[in-house]
Amino acid sequence: MTVRTLFIGMDGATFTVLDDLTSKTDPASSVMPFLSKIFAEGTRAKLRSTPNPLTPPAWVSLMTGRSPGNHGVYDFIRAEERNNDVFFTLYDSRDCRVETIWSIASRQGKKVAALNFPFTAPPPKDLNGFMVPGFVPWRHLRRNSTPSDLYDRLKQIPDFNPQELAWDFEQEKQAMNELTDNDRENWVRYHLPREKQWFRIADYLLREEAPDLMAVMFDGVDKLQHQAWAYVDPALQKGELSEYHQRMRVLCMDYFRQLDSFIEKLVTAAGPEVQVFMASDHGFTASTEVLRINAYLHEKGWLKWREVPDTEAGKRREDSMFAFLDWQETIAYCRTPSSNGINIRVARNPGDTGIKPEDYDSVRTRLIRDLEDLKDPVTGDRIITEIHTRDKVFPGEAMADAPDLLLTLRDHGFVSIKNKLPIVEPRPEVVGTHHPDGVFLAYGPGINAGAQIARRNITDVGATLLYSLGLQVPSDFEGKVPASMFTQPQLDAHPIVIGAATTAGAGKADPSDGMADDEKEKILAQLQMLGYME
Repeated sequence: MTVRTLFIGMDGATFTVLDDLTSKTDPASSVMPFLSKIFAEGTRAKLRSTPNPLTPPAWVSLMTGRSPGNHGVYDFIRAEERNNDVFFTLYDSRDCRVETIWSIASRQGKKVAALNFPFTAPPPKDLNGFMVPGFVPWRHLRRNSTPSDLYDRLKQIPDFNPQELAWDFEQEKQAMNELTDNDRENWVRYHLPREKQWFRIADYLLREEAPDLMAVMFDGVDKLQHQAWAYVDPALQKGELSEYHQRMRVLCMDYFRQLDSFIEKLVTAAGPEVQVFMASDHGFTASTEVLRINAYLHEKGWLKWREVPDTEAGKRREDSMFAFLDWQETIAYCRTPSSNGINIRVARNPGDTGIKPEDYDSVRTRLIRDLEDLKDPVTGDRIITEIHTRDKVFPGEAMADAPDLLLTLRDHGFVSIKNKLPIVEPRPEVVGTHHPDGVFLAYGPGINAGAQIARRNITDVGATLLYSLGLQVPSDFEGKVPASMFTQPQLDAHPIVIGAATTAGAGKADPSDGMADDEKEKILAQLQMLGYME
């Protein structure tokens, strides 16, 4: 048996950094010599993420070939207003409304292995192959890995450590928005052995099982860049650099050097006939300021806070963010920083608070005008550069779950939802944030060498992987196979064929599967540490 298709995901990878770590003229001297080889001998393209370039909707779009308006995953958490408060529930695989490529390939007889992808737990019940999900605490890895004996098999791998493999919540409490120098250094060091654990599992399954599709995702790229962007962005490596800056730069380079070695070893183990694809869910850039969007909505009269009691209980309740929101007087608000979205409250049932349904369009127009008016007092530039209505960016059967408005900030940062002033404030230091352009790479037999093609959409990746497996692309996929990525002999021998639509409900996990409430709380805490929630 031979591996037909190898997919390596790199959460948050961006050409801004990767181009700096590779070399066209002297690959051996670069930080990532094997990636330099892939750049020279393969095809590359920028990859446009989902409208909100965020891990959950983006990876699910990659795995389904569908946009968020159809697959229904918009954020890390799903929010619901109930009894004058907002309740949060973690999204999981059961919230995805459409079929994944893992299921599509499985039911057509292809053996797959998918490692560390978010929102793959609980695992699909009909998977033909192997799955170890990402985004779960280590205590839940056994029950969420499939087949049932996989976890025990993995324990035979030398130095296998599930606590190192999964999210270590005690360690990842390091990831506060503002870290001490020592904490930031430990944060980067933490991801070196963690990525090695995922590599070892991928290498083991590649050699022992040779699945038709081998897919693994390395998420340390994103986590490192959030807290250490100042040490990896080539634009910030100029002038006189402190000893600490230089030390952090070396440590970050160690991470990327290790990642490059993992990529080379996996490609080599897969064999010379394998087609290799690599992609990220979004890119990265620098965020330089904080926008407190709910404070601005309060100033403009869209949101109202009740007075916080000056007691310990009152201060604790204030931490819930919405405990002191005046629901009778609030029309629009933002639920999470990661959503970069605004929800308009519509009274759809008797007794509900909010606007009348018939007033929705006019209210939304006024709200957009107010958001456009938020400008830099010095330059006159808009702080919010783009404002999208959900019917434009999230069309589909799941549109009703999307925020009413999606915001893009001028530095691509995430908003803050805290009731705090000033509304716009410079950050004390540059941090990394998501950019809509990620990376898409292809390498191997049938792939054009040294080519750079036009920007693709993240939904194209799933279609491309199915094509590489020799399967038809489902007719209801929004993603398309980029023909310019492949040689003409490849396309002549293996034409791109559009086939039947996906199977509704295929691959769904058992509804009774789930995660304990205390573990969900730990994940919510982790999202807060990474800045996706407050």
